[in-house]
Amino acid sequence: MSLSQALRRLWTLESFAYSLRVFIALAGVTALCWWRDAPASLIPLFLGVIASALAETDDDWEGRLRALLVTLTCFVVAALTVELLFDHPWPFALGLALSTFAMTMLGAVNQRYATIAGATLILAIYTMIGLEQRGSPALAELWREPALLVAGAAWYGGISVVWCALFSRQPLKLALARVFRELSRYLSLKAALFEPVRDLDVEGRRLALARQNGRVVEALNQAKEMLFRRLEGQGEGGKLARYLRLYFIAQDVHERASSSHYPYAELAETFFHHDVLFRIQRLLDRQGQTCRALARALLLNRPFDHAQSERALADLDASLAHLRDRTSPERQGLLHSLEALAGNLATLEQTLGGARHPETRDGDGDNALYDRTPHGLRDVRERILAQLTPRSPVFRHALRLSATLVAGYGVLHLIHPTQGYWILLTSVFVCRPSFGATRRFLWQRILGTVLGLVAGWALISLFPSPAVQAAIAVIAGVAFFALRGSRYTLATAAITLMVLSCFNQVSDGFGLIWPRLFDTLLGAGIAGVAVLTILPDWQGRRLHRQAAATLAAGRDYLAAILDQYTADKRDDLAYRLARRNAHNADAELSSLLGNVLQEPGPFRRDADRGLRFLLHSHTLLNYLSALGAHRGEERGKDAAVQEAAEAILAELGRLARALERREPVAEDAGEALASRLENLEATDDGASPLLRTQLALIGRQLAPLREAAGKLTAPSPSGSA
Repeated sequence: MSLSQALRRLWTLESFAYSLRVFIALAGVTALCWWRDAPASLIPLFLGVIASALAETDDDWEGRLRALLVTLTCFVVAALTVELLFDHPWPFALGLALSTFAMTMLGAVNQRYATIAGATLILAIYTMIGLEQRGSPALAELWREPALLVAGAAWYGGISVVWCALFSRQPLKLALARVFRELSRYLSLKAALFEPVRDLDVEGRRLALARQNGRVVEALNQAKEMLFRRLEGQGEGGKLARYLRLYFIAQDVHERASSSHYPYAELAETFFHHDVLFRIQRLLDRQGQTCRALARALLLNRPFDHAQSERALADLDASLAHLRDRTSPERQGLLHSLEALAGNLATLEQTLGGARHPETRDGDGDNALYDRTPHGLRDVRERILAQLTPRSPVFRHALRLSATLVAGYGVLHLIHPTQGYWILLTSVFVCRPSFGATRRFLWQRILGTVLGLVAGWALISLFPSPAVQAAIAVIAGVAFFALRGSRYTLATAAITLMVLSCFNQVSDGFGLIWPRLFDTLLGAGIAGVAVLTILPDWQGRRLHRQAAATLAAGRDYLAAILDQYTADKRDDLAYRLARRNAHNADAELSSLLGNVLQEPGPFRRDADRGLRFLLHSHTLLNYLSALGAHRGEERGKDAAVQEAAEAILAELGRLARALERREPVAEDAGEALASRLENLEATDDGASPLLRTQLALIGRQLAPLREAAGKLTAPSPSGSA
């Protein structure tokens, strides 16, 4: 591989540009300090760069410049406040508690606010660490440490703004490529459902599919937010219009990929001796490979080839033609489902083919994106006030984190450890909104600190030269940002190594090893105790409410779909919003269950009930997606279909209300509805056959959903509800 090819591939990595910006910033700071012979300035400048990089949010260059100005203002206020209150423990503790609570509550507004607030809190602790090193300054020197911290932050922020102006589209390309990679994995998992073998673990594979659906939804949401920020005030032109159409193509692929047209176990049993299921499996697998090729092509600016999936589609059509000529009358119903499935996959293939020239996609429809950003102080205030309740996870986390830092501050004054403010820094990074995440980060932080201290001891001993140690600090700082999103243990080791190398420039780095280890253990322990004892947010307690939200969103999605079976197909904002809300709710339920499974034994006894509900609710979403995918292919609803649809909507609403209120789920209405839907599918008068079949499948899914909902609303054996 040539150097240019290697650089192009590096450019396609999500962390490469971020790491390169950090490298430029840290290397520049190091060069400046060496040129001015000011090694004492190295640590605050480094810490300012790190805090600014942690505060970075995705935006166009103008938005990033505005965010940088806000960030620097927050940094100045935080650093000066720490300097003024540092020698006054009681006012300092009060200010620490109030500021931590307020900054954490800002996370309720949106992710941009949460990121800047979190970085501000980290910079405040960096200021405490610097004050502990040099002692409280005289009033005339009060500005020096904050000035260095903010100068480092401004230096990285300036690099970030310029970078964004030069390469504003690259983050968006990376986000869209991630969407298609996740869709590729989803299609591969979907293909596994069609493996033509008996006794297939369909439930296990469906659960894996539901979890992957959450990753697809997360990637779609990230890409949507990035698109919205760049389109805001600029309109749809040039490359942005192309990327917007690629995003809509990804949405269409997702809807069709998540569609289900019949229980796969019955299809496998009926067509076990025919190759049609193998052809479907192969086509889905090849379409997954096409999505992966599309992601690579998007990043490398080259065309992609989907000839293999086209050939697989032709083979499936031939297999279906052979099957039509030899299918007995009793199999005709299942054959209709297979043909609907094949038609869906053919349209999916056509959609993927359209990604080769997305600019030719019809752009006359409703291309609006739903705006979730706050507008003005009123929106900010309303969002924060809505979360000021003990039921809110944000409120609980804010209260817990405030108590954690105040407790850490009290402990360091009680025992006066060396380098005691590392306790607070560890607690900030370890204390997370859920117990499972806190436990995971706690152990990763401890292990990473130990690895970093051992590596630091070895490297400082082997390379006593200050120049080499400065280079090690730069490389370790870059490694932290390259790894923190995927390998947190190694990222912690890297930042620990950076700290040791930096401190060894101005004092004895070896003297920091044991205090850093002790403070990490103490800070992690305080955070762990706080998560267990201060308004513990056991995720199992929220299972029934999230299950209710999932069914309510599914009901709204079905209502939006049915509206379009009496009119022309419209991919308008209202429909896309209903579809996205249904998938978001499904993803949130999957994520919630992942957190429940990491909680202590007594609090995860409802996990099996929740997984059972997720299995059936995701199957329901698959049937709804099939209805949505075939909008425009059929028109009109007869009276029987209309009555059945209204009954399903009413039943989904009733189940959602019962789950939300944790009330017993009645069975009588459900039995009558199931009987009506069985008769509906059996009626063959030529009116909306696919709509009838899919509504009947949804109706059959209501019984297991009702049973799973009943178990979730029943009193928990753990007594934790």
